[in-house]
Amino acid sequence: MSPKQHRGEVTAEQLLDAALRVFAESGEQGLTVQAVTRASGVSMGSLYHHFGSLDGLVTALLTRWLERLLGEMVTALEQAESARDGVGALVRMYLAFIRDHRDVGMLLHSSRADQLGMRQARLLRDAQEARLTPLTAWVSGHVESGEIAPLPLSVLESLVLGPVVGVSRRWLTLGDVDLDEAARVLPDRIWRSVRADLG
Repeated sequence: MSPKQHRGEVTAEQLLDAALRVFAESGEQGLTVQAVTRASGVSMGSLYHHFGSLDGLVTALLTRWLERLLGEMVTALEQAESARDGVGALVRMYLAFIRDHRDVGMLLHSSRADQLGMRQARLLRDAQEARLTPLTAWVSGHVESGEIAPLPLSVLESLVLGPVVGVSRRWLTLGDVDLDEAARVLPDRIWRSVRADLG
């Protein structure tokens, strides 16, 4: 890597870190080009050079943290001995991630992230393909073994992650959810919805 490329990477990282700080301190309304450049000490021209726009910067920030989240999800599943254990590990890992990275959780579950996700869903999904493939393979393997119900992957994803995302959003916005209790209760409830034997 040339010195110029290294400087470019450092500048991009400064902007990403500053964007998360600004979001955490000022919320969605405060996340502006001016606020990010002021917080990072990087010029507006550099922000546009590296990311094209504020949406480009936010998309890159979301992609960075989605990649980390998905990586931890894969690790949790790979260490599980059964499909049921995997569902429990995934639920506990997700809730712990949100607790440990509250600012990131606020960003990942923000209306801005939802808007970008709706507009660029395929782009974001394609960017995470390397991380999604092991998740898909894990689910498919347990469907084939007869542990998980043979439902479309999109439905299984919604059944597993829907309740976890809902609890996370509520904890982040209202704070009236006990995440420890959720981590105890949700795995079994979710498992019942995806197990192959529903009897």
